[in-house]
Formats: sequence, C-alpha cells, structure tokens
Amino acid sequence: MLALSRLDTTRIVANPAALDNANYAEDAVVIRIAQDEALIIPAQADIALSDEHAIVIADTAWSGIWVSHEEVADILEQHCDWEAPTERPAQAQGAVAGIPTKFYFTEDAVLIVIPAPYQREFEDRI
Repeated sequence: MLALSRLDTTRIVANPAALDNANYAEDAVVIRIAQDEALIIPAQADIALSDEHAIVIADTAWSGIWVSHEEVADILEQHCDWEAPTERPAQAQGAVAGIPTKFYFTEDAVLIVIPAPYQREFEDRI
C-alpha cells in the first residue's frame, strides 16, 4: 500500500514564457498543471520571473510519493487506461482509479502527485 505525504509546493500562475524561463532551484521538480500554471516541489520562495503580474504562492494542497518505475507500471496497468511516457524526464496526468493524478518521471523514479483531499481515497483504491 502506498502512503502519500503532504507536499510543500509553490504554485505559480504566469505567462508561459515566464514559467519556461524562470530561475528554479537546481533540485526542484517543476510540474506544469496548465499552460500558464506550475507547481514547484519542494517549495521555493525566491523564484525570479519575467512576468510582473505573476502570482507566486505557497500551496500545501497536494500529496505525493516517489515510487519506482515498476510500481507505476503496476498502478497504471491495474487502475487506468493510458500508458506512461517512454522519454525521461517527462510528466503526465490523468485519472488513476478515478482520481486526478499527476506524474513526474525521472530516469530513476516517479513522483505521484494528487490533490490532498483525495489522499486517503487514493491510498485505499491503490
């Protein structure tokens, strides 16, 4: 059984070019949740953006866990009807066991991210 934890993230809403060219921490995971919106994990307060109207806020409304590629393959096979991307790094999103889920794939592992209110339900279903 997976045990997700609450994630400390920074949510940014800005024009896409500003998000593409932002100064993220070297170890940051950047998940684009929309063309003009990104989650930064772990939270980062000092992000330089070229969009003067950007919104940058702390956001703890997400839960997640790092898992192996094998574990993700099993989850996808059992609980959804889409396949993981083959290139790395990559991100994907879709419904997993009926719950909106985001994935960040690295060469070594995969970060699963879901809205925190669904954490218990996700853990129960998976």
